[in-house]
Amino acid sequence: MKTEEAVIERINELCVNRDITLCKLAYMAAIPPSTLKNIVYGKSKNTGIVTIAKICNGLDISIHDFFSDALFVELEQEIE
Repeated sequence: MKTEEAVIERINELCVNRDITLCKLAYMAAIPPSTLKNIVYGKSKNTGIVTIAKICNGLDISIHDFFSDALFVELEQEIE
């Protein structure tokens, strides 16, 4: 799994666990819904850490909590 895929899966997992939609998360994170949808639908290929931090703030979790999930343990090397 690549980092981009892990970020998408983690966002979806957090939304399901909290029973919120992407639009609700975008509101909570104070980012445009189109930005979040571009990330989750794979149109955004390089999600910035500032955007991830805003998502974390909206979910009231730390960046550490976001990335400490098992999804990020065995990522593929992404040198291209």
